[in-house]
Amino acid sequence: MSIEEQIKTLKKERQAIILAHNYTMADVQDIADFVGDSLELSRKAAECHAPVIVFCGVRFMAETAKILSPESIVLHPNPHAGCPMADMATASAIQEYKKTHAGTTVVAYVNTMAETKTAVDICCTSGNAEKVIESIPPEKDILFLPDRNLGANLSAKLGRKMDLWAGFCPTHNKIMPEHILHAKALHPQAVVMVHPECLPAVVQLADKALSTGGMLRFARESDAREFIVGTECGILHRMRKENPGKVFHPLEPAVVCPNMKKITLEDVLFALQDLEPRIELDDATISAAKGSIDKMLEIVP
Repeated sequence: MSIEEQIKTLKKERQAIILAHNYTMADVQDIADFVGDSLELSRKAAECHAPVIVFCGVRFMAETAKILSPESIVLHPNPHAGCPMADMATASAIQEYKKTHAGTTVVAYVNTMAETKTAVDICCTSGNAEKVIESIPPEKDILFLPDRNLGANLSAKLGRKMDLWAGFCPTHNKIMPEHILHAKALHPQAVVMVHPECLPAVVQLADKALSTGGMLRFARESDAREFIVGTECGILHRMRKENPGKVFHPLEPAVVCPNMKKITLEDVLFALQDLEPRIELDDATISAAKGSIDKMLEIVP
């Protein structure tokens, strides 16, 4: 049997569901039951009730799946697939901040570790961050973490002053305005889409700043036939599959998240064979972290 056939056979035996982020390898996306952005994957994890969830993405995403589906065995096929930005905001550092900023609402991008989520008030994703911020009374001070770029772009768009953590996505932070200008010069008719984790100067040059899920929807629904895609290049696989009559141009040099690319088909197969590596979180962490995620899902179910 091919590796894909072995995975499908084991998946059936284990009653497993495979979830994959839009930035993972193309063959991993193709074997998955569901491919999406962090918000879509959070929803799927919460509702799937599968005995086994194989989560193909970086670690904080697999932890979120465990928080939302604690009775499931959650497998993270490659434990080395981490997120540098998620590591930039720790629970202890947030607790220190709170000592001198009593009453401040702490909003955490879902790109944070489970322990960090226990120390915040509410989570958000790039797809629902605007609605989450708008739900907070205007008289309340806000700390947004860990992504200073997403926070700055939200602040500018909503006219809402916020304290911003010093974190960033190393992959999106490398996209410079000159990369967008170069792509525009090569493809002057193309619509420019970028991720809101990009620098504000990059977002200002784009036609649309959208989450990966938002980009995919816009690509399907837009009358435009040509797009410049300013985010991790893994999303191009799905865009081209879903829109065979449209053209999608990556930026140059290619925007690659090395951590998202660490998960391979072999990793998925071995995880299903061994039911390892598992995401293990204690009950207290799950309960406390779930509170901040549930508040997000109440606003944007």
